Amino acid sequence: MGSTGLRVTPVGLGLAALGRPGYLTVDRAHDLGHDRSVEALERRSHEVLSAAYDAGIRYVDAARSYGFAERFLASWLRQRALPPKRVTVGSKWGYTYVGNWQVDARVHEVKDHSLAALQRQIEESRALLGDYLDLYQIHSATLESGVLDDRGVLAKLNILRASGLAIGLSVSGPRQADVIRRALQVEIDGVNPFQSVQATWNLLEPSAGPALAEAHAAGWGVIVKEALANGRLASQDRIAVAAALANPWVDVVLSGAVTVEQLQSNAAAAALRLSPAELAGLAKLAEPAEQYWKERSRLAWS
Repeated sequence: MGSTGLRVTPVGLGLAALGRPGYLTVDRAHDLGHDRSVEALERRSHEVLSAAYDAGIRYVDAARSYGFAERFLASWLRQRALPPKRVTVGSKWGYTYVGNWQVDARVHEVKDHSLAALQRQIEESRALLGDYLDLYQIHSATLESGVLDDRGVLAKLNILRASGLAIGLSVSGPRQADVIRRALQVEIDGVNPFQSVQATWNLLEPSAGPALAEAHAAGWGVIVKEALANGRLASQDRIAVAAALANPWVDVVLSGAVTVEQLQSNAAAAALRLSPAELAGLAKLAEPAEQYWKERSRLAWS
């Protein structure tokens, strides 16, 4: 994956929708049913993780704010007794889960890109994932949060990189491209700590594509999230994932599956090749970025 030295597969598994009872996904109630207990979601996480591994998927993506995603992943890794080299694990810091395991919580997560948050959350992630943790990312970095100008945070990220962790950032919202380009310019003690970027790209919202191509050209790994637009493209999942994989700058496209069937269908997209004419036709589905993110903001946690 770029210059990180990490081994990944074209399709990865993201745990955003598996690690907590509520998430912003269309038809989530149908997919998960009524039992959202910790035990039920841990069991489901294990089932989907096993299906992913059996399908050849070797990259798994978590975050501190994905409820118990890191915990569920850690228990699955212990259960499977996999050596750390057999799977590549990424996680993220910068948000804290505060939903108290309630689907209808008033607030599900709280953003904090401070040095104190990084220092606390890297210890929490390492306590759960240990030597399995390979990539640590700023969760939804923005220009407004100031994290890309915080010399304390950047210096700490350099230290973590020197310790053997790959360092990246994820981005979200209509200004993804601006954040990626700003991150490419970051320098602290003569080093840019970042080696990868995770961004939303899908057939409805492809606006970050040119900036992601620039990141790839700079040697960064590129991870695509929300390829199914939070469920809006679920009925065309293989085509949507295959279209994302068709971008020459992509290393990994994340599946956000919450069922074994969804996972298997998403994974099958790796074998689907779309023609230039098909890709050109699909490009016509794109919406203005502002419109897409406004629509996304209206999705209810369910």
